[in-house]
Amino acid sequence: MSGIQGSPFRVILLAATMVALLATSLFSADIKTLHKQAEAGDAESQFNIGVMYENGSGAKQDYAEAAKWHRKAAEQGHTLAQISLGTMYGEGKGVPQDYAEAIKWFRKAAKQGDAGAKYNLGVAYGAGVGVPQDYAEAVKWYRKAAEQGDAKAQNNLGAMYFKGEGVPRDFVQSYFWFSLAASSTSGDASKEASDARDQVAKYLTPEKLMEAQRMTSDWEKSHPRK
Repeated sequence: MSGIQGSPFRVILLAATMVALLATSLFSADIKTLHKQAEAGDAESQFNIGVMYENGSGAKQDYAEAAKWHRKAAEQGHTLAQISLGTMYGEGKGVPQDYAEAIKWFRKAAKQGDAGAKYNLGVAYGAGVGVPQDYAEAVKWYRKAAEQGDAKAQNNLGAMYFKGEGVPRDFVQSYFWFSLAASSTSGDASKEASDARDQVAKYLTPEKLMEAQRMTSDWEKSHPRK
């Protein structure tokens, strides 16, 4: 049986790939122009400068400077800057390590609808990192992210239903969420979810298995991939 994907460190590292990808579009940017726009209060420019300093792309890597600019953008409500700042607090890069502060910024991004931030909160509550451990609260945030198509959240929600953590044990729901996770991702993550789904199937009667498969089919029809 697959365990929950995620750890206190994965909570913090979630945004790293996203930020690195964004950085590739900034190599040709004129940092002087960006600085001018950022100093004038443009949140997107502030975030972009933060990315440049964080990744050492177009500027010398400087985590403290990155955190400074991410904060400026985050305080204006820039979602990706909020996630980046939360990540830096979790890792202790450019700022003192502070899980509670990391959660604060992830929560702000989650309130703006970011699925990754919601997943982060689910992991935090499940592990008791920066917040008291609370499986029911973990399930709440996993569900919010899972319903937006986040495969990691779908996988973890499947595990929570299988174990009966934060929710009554329910193998139909567990099969359903593992199925969605398997089809929402690829590679090892997809195989892990598929294997977990197949293990859950052993606990289902033929009738319950058909019900779970029908739920999965109905979901996929009503939530076409973009």
